[in-house]
Amino acid sequence: MTPRTAAPHPSPQDLRAALGRFATGVTIVTTRAVDGSPVGLTVNSFNSVSLQPALVLWSLALRSNALPVFQQAQHFAIHVLAASQRDLALRFATPGIDRWAGVEHQPSPAGVPLLAGGVARFECRHHSLHTEGDHLIFVGAVERCEHRPDARPLLYHGGRFYTEHPL
Repeated sequence: MTPRTAAPHPSPQDLRAALGRFATGVTIVTTRAVDGSPVGLTVNSFNSVSLQPALVLWSLALRSNALPVFQQAQHFAIHVLAASQRDLALRFATPGIDRWAGVEHQPSPAGVPLLAGGVARFECRHHSLHTEGDHLIFVGAVERCEHRPDARPLLYHGGRFYTEHPL
C-alpha cells in the first residue's frame, strides 16, 4: 500500500478520506425535543459496545445544531436503514429542511419517533456521554430491539451508497 500522506499528523481532509474507505452501515437516530417536536439525523458512527449489559453508541459533532436536543434526551432510537431507504438517509442528512415532512413514524413507549422499514431498530435509554475531540459520544442502554433478517442493508463507502452482496 502506498500511503497518500506521510505526515505524522494527517490533515482533517486526509483523515476523512482514509476513514471513508471503511464501509459502514447507515442509520438515522431519532428523539423528541422538549417542545415535543421530532428530531432525527443520519449517522454512520453507530457501533455495539456490550451484550451484557446491552449497550450501543453513536457520536455527534459538537458543532451540530441537534446536539442540545440529544444531550437533554432521556431516550433515542437508532434505525439501521435498508437499501430501499437511500432517499431517507439523504433527507435526514440535509440541513435546513423539514426532515419529517411526509415521513411516516409512530411513537415508541418513551415517545421517541420510530421509522418503519429498516433492517434493525434499537430503542435506547440514555446511559452516558463522553466528549472526545470534536464529537460527543452517546452510549445508550438498549431497552428494545428488532430486526428483519431478510432485509438488505444500506451501506456507505467512499462517499457512495451500496448494498451487500454475498461473497
